[in-house]
Amino acid sequence: MHAWSVVIAGQVEEGGLRFVERAVPVPGDDELLVHVRACGVCRTDLHVTEGDLPVRRPGVTPGHEVVGVVAGSGTGVRGFEVGERVGVAWLRWTDGTCAYCARGSENLCPASRYTGWDADGGYAEYTVVPAAFAYRLPDGPDDVSLAPLLCAGIIGHRALRRASLPPGGRLGLYGFGGSAHLCAQVALAEGATVHVLTRGAAARKLALDLGAASAREPYEMPPEPLDSAILFAPVGDLVPVALRALDRGGVLSIAGIHLSDIPPLRYESELFYEKEVRSVTSNTRADGREFLALAARHGVRATTHTYPLSQADRALRDLKTGRFDGAAVLVNDLL
Repeated sequence: MHAWSVVIAGQVEEGGLRFVERAVPVPGDDELLVHVRACGVCRTDLHVTEGDLPVRRPGVTPGHEVVGVVAGSGTGVRGFEVGERVGVAWLRWTDGTCAYCARGSENLCPASRYTGWDADGGYAEYTVVPAAFAYRLPDGPDDVSLAPLLCAGIIGHRALRRASLPPGGRLGLYGFGGSAHLCAQVALAEGATVHVLTRGAAARKLALDLGAASAREPYEMPPEPLDSAILFAPVGDLVPVALRALDRGGVLSIAGIHLSDIPPLRYESELFYEKEVRSVTSNTRADGREFLALAARHGVRATTHTYPLSQADRALRDLKTGRFDGAAVLVNDLL
């Protein structure tokens, strides 16, 4: 099969991500072999490719928003049929025995492993996934529409819950890419007022088209104090900006796995009055199932831009430079 491999971690423009030939992976006893149809392009893939996240598997194949069909399985797998459509997401494995798993916080498992970082992901014709971590996907939406839901959507959902937005509250979204534009749809469906603060005229237009009350540059103040805010842009300089925009008792949720350094915070203007900062670490499988159900109920749809799987490097370069709104999705053109 063909697959993309991070041969040399570094700037995506320098060619360290290469298209290679590999053997089709053989599923383990508890794994599914998945024939990839589509794979969303996540900013985390860029962080893995450029070395912002430390190398865990040399030559890893990125991609963790995979929609495909079961092409085979290990001897211990039950309940999945060949040809069944499934999703493969970021969280790939947890030990199930540690204190965090026992209390329902498997996203904090110290032994957790991740698709496209610890194991090869979906920038390939085939991938494997433990059956217990595969998602059954709803009928109806097409492969391209579903792919961004499997990370961008799930992480945005967890970030929204971590932000403790009150009913009918005022939510600020800093950055408006693949995750934020899905999160906004859920928040709006649940009755929130959404203010978007992001670079790029296309992203601001998309925000307004989806129903945001305002869309401004990221370093501007929103038109009213915020009850909650979510930082999707991996820009630490925006943390004090977002904190200043919060009302008393407001919560800032930081959604990214990677963030540039946060500058010193001023207690009086940025933290006082019981403002809070919360990070988001991966997700649980329960988060994923809950979000997929909400997305189906509220008609959440990704704004997508497709690229052939054979041009994944171009998709990552375009993501880096902000050349598209919404989300990019690789479509397997090697079927």
